[in-house]
Amino acid sequence: MINDHRLLQHLEQLSQIGCNDITGGINRLSFTLEEQQAIELVASYMQDAGMTVSVDAIGNIIGTYGTGPETVMLGSHIDTVPEGGKYDGALGVLAAIEVVHTLHEQHIRPTKKIQVVAFKDEEGTRFGFGLIGSKAMAGLLTDEQLQQTDAQGISIAEAMTQFGLDAQTVTLAKRHDITAYLEMHIEQGKVLENENLPVGIVTGIAAPLWLEITVTGISEHAGATPMPIRQDALTAASEMVLAIEQLANDGSDSVATVGKLHVEPNGVNVVPGKVVFTVDIRDIEQDKITALENQILHKLADIAQRRHVQLQYKILQRVQPAKTDTILQQQLAARIEQQGIRPYFLMSGAGHDAMNIALVAPIAMLFVRSKDGISHNPLEYTSDEDIIVATKIFYDTVLTLIK
Repeated sequence: MINDHRLLQHLEQLSQIGCNDITGGINRLSFTLEEQQAIELVASYMQDAGMTVSVDAIGNIIGTYGTGPETVMLGSHIDTVPEGGKYDGALGVLAAIEVVHTLHEQHIRPTKKIQVVAFKDEEGTRFGFGLIGSKAMAGLLTDEQLQQTDAQGISIAEAMTQFGLDAQTVTLAKRHDITAYLEMHIEQGKVLENENLPVGIVTGIAAPLWLEITVTGISEHAGATPMPIRQDALTAASEMVLAIEQLANDGSDSVATVGKLHVEPNGVNVVPGKVVFTVDIRDIEQDKITALENQILHKLADIAQRRHVQLQYKILQRVQPAKTDTILQQQLAARIEQQGIRPYFLMSGAGHDAMNIALVAPIAMLFVRSKDGISHNPLEYTSDEDIIVATKIFYDTVLTLIK
């Protein structure tokens, strides 16, 4: 069966790339040296597992085992948020590689081609636009989206060129041959911990809508400008942030988060003249996302008018919610029961590449328990025991799909 020691060793080795020695956080943003080092390490693991390794037009790293016109795909991502944890995304890629490595050692030749993919830029940290690799694979990535820029003004297209990729060819990444996509991922929540269960079966994935809000007032001297006549962009933005929280709290399962904020000119003695902040809206139902989006934008416009500031917004990304395949759910449930564990079904509040792949193939996700529900944080932790159990279940499920 699976080599527990090898999997855990790979997880530890990968966690050292981009690791902050002081905080323990991991920093592997897309199209960076750290990410490239991680890619090379993961590619070596794929080769050791008997796979041929290729890079598609957007930069997804793909390991292929076996042949055939149909593909069972396994995967996740290896990029991180700033100061992220060692398990988010990486566990799914490494567990998938271990599954194939075990098949290879057991001399099991699948009836379908198996591919393990490390998707490009799932997190969206660098460019404010994520799920790039899976968008391209689903045929959703546009030329306009490739012009999204980072804090230094470098676009996705330019970053691709720096790493030997051609933005003009991204349509070649689109796939039509995937018969099933399975992803193993840490839960990033507390549900499984509260149920005292090591694993759970995802029934659907809440989609993220990312907005960028720009509030423009007038920068003036903090001492010389009377309070009643100020057009303070930061106080206006502060009221907007609280309003967003209130709207999301009003009886809906939807969530909304302001996670990034930039103030200009950012001086101690200057009235802020411009604030740019992001809004992340999520729900499993698209109509609820749209309803909350409209409520938020209407409320922000009212605040801007009352405070005599200008309001602009743009959509950074809009992803459709996804339901997982019921047949694949039952496959996972059967394998979980074989391990003497109670099958448990739950929703994913976090977004995943599987949402995009759902447009071209049936998808399934296996969640692994997260200690205290912590993720996107150096304290992120999933026990070795849970990882081993989950990977065995994942292996058994894949085995049923390829025989």
